[in-house]
Amino acid sequence: MKIHRPMAEAAATMIRETLREKKVLDRVLQDAFAANPKWGKRDRAFIAETAFEVVRWRRALEFVAESASIPALCAAQWTRMALEIPAWWPHDGAPPDDLHARESDLKNQPRAVRESIPDWLDDLGERELGPAWDAEIGALNRRAPVFLRVNTLRNDRAGVIAWLAAAGVDCEPVAALPDTLVLPTGKTLPKPLLAEGRVEVQDAGSQTIAPLLDPQPGECIIDSCAGAGGKTLHLAALMRNDGRIYAMDVSARKLEELTRRARRARVKIIRTKSWQDVTPADFAGMADRLMIDAPCSGLGTLRRQPDLKWRLTPAKLDAVRALQQQILREHAAMLKPGGRLVYATCSILPSENRAAAGTLLASGGFTLVSEHPVSPAATGFDGFHAVVMEKSA
Repeated sequence: MKIHRPMAEAAATMIRETLREKKVLDRVLQDAFAANPKWGKRDRAFIAETAFEVVRWRRALEFVAESASIPALCAAQWTRMALEIPAWWPHDGAPPDDLHARESDLKNQPRAVRESIPDWLDDLGERELGPAWDAEIGALNRRAPVFLRVNTLRNDRAGVIAWLAAAGVDCEPVAALPDTLVLPTGKTLPKPLLAEGRVEVQDAGSQTIAPLLDPQPGECIIDSCAGAGGKTLHLAALMRNDGRIYAMDVSARKLEELTRRARRARVKIIRTKSWQDVTPADFAGMADRLMIDAPCSGLGTLRRQPDLKWRLTPAKLDAVRALQQQILREHAAMLKPGGRLVYATCSILPSENRAAAGTLLASGGFTLVSEHPVSPAATGFDGFHAVVMEKSA
């Protein structure tokens, strides 16, 4: 494959915006693709792969290339992709003569270099997870496949497999989860198929969380940190579209996206509420079951968001932990006595999971039912953790 100059320069610009300006990589790519509709499928794939892999392997590539410049990082990544570096590429992007030897020597470097993470994050991971950190960070550096959740309000899994096959899309069922499919590595779902509402793009790890709430038809459920609503829609399907779900979030944009997705999925029981307009006291003792999918570091999603590790700082992590405690303390009042609470994060750090829930449990108003860690190393899914609690009657 030949490297075309406009695509190479576009990729380098997006990497610069992500690494130097601390922008969110997904949004950078989306904005660029929207602004350049004439870019072909192969062009977009080249740009996306270059950007994601340079951001993912930034520190390892700096070692291999003996440089932190964006052109040098791109050149090192293209060499990994077995591409020839063009003569017109900037001179500071020329690979060193011993590049292949340095690539071989990468395995002898400290874990933070070879796994391409900040030193402070490597220290934290080892401190919190011990020997398990090696396998977890290794798994979080692998590319993630696309998982789908079958919308059981519209069809069953066998029906969706047949429907996708008729549209030329191969997929496989995920044995451990009844409504989950996975696409072949590197494949995505065409937007026209997603728009039909028969499936939702949702990581398999995320799909393990909503069933833990055990929602029943006719109940009142509160999803207090709903975001764009992946788990909210899953709850509605488990309730067979019967009952009430209050989906709350601080982001009006995300709630608008949830409303659009609910309409597409033919879900009719979700009512969105912005935290700018309501307080937990407005819903005191109302919920039969409460989902708190709390803001977190997002470390369990590094496969899909490798830029997170460069934007996260110890101060930001401390602020997130404090926010988790505040949300647990305030939102728990919305649950009825005897009701079930699921506190979940997409983090693998115990300090954001059991330690956070432990404060609520220590208050004496809740009892622990079960814990459910989702290990990327063990499952191949994104990392999650859920703590199931019951409110005292």
